[in-house]
Amino acid sequence: MAKKIEGYIKLQVPAGKANPSPPIGPALGQRGLNIMEFCKAFNAQTQNMEAGMPIPVVITAYSDRTFTFITKLPPMSYLIKKAAGLQKGGQTPGVAVVGTLTEAQVREVAESKMADLNCHTVEAAMEMVRGSARSMGLEVKG
Repeated sequence: MAKKIEGYIKLQVPAGKANPSPPIGPALGQRGLNIMEFCKAFNAQTQNMEAGMPIPVVITAYSDRTFTFITKLPPMSYLIKKAAGLQKGGQTPGVAVVGTLTEAQVREVAESKMADLNCHTVEAAMEMVRGSARSMGLEVKG
């Protein structure tokens, strides 16, 4: 018989840097899950990724106090900032332009994020990337 799902916990944790401090400790502790077991498993799974890259993770908590987790791709804003070489987006999107993205960079971000997006073609994913870039104060050229 399948285990009864108690709930889901969604967190964003830097790759390879999971530790029991907030937000991980309190989120898992209130469900009665083993915090150090999650930290060790998450760090082992993300050790080959760029250190500090924010990784969204969905933890499924079961009624017998066990868990499973799924890691997703980094947020689109992180990938766009990395492609454009920026530290942060613009303060006033639509007014001031803080950087530019080329069509090749847009395609690269769209292809890398395609698995987590709710679209079927690369062109549709590229439109999502363009929209996110514009809302961050970037100009898309090409």
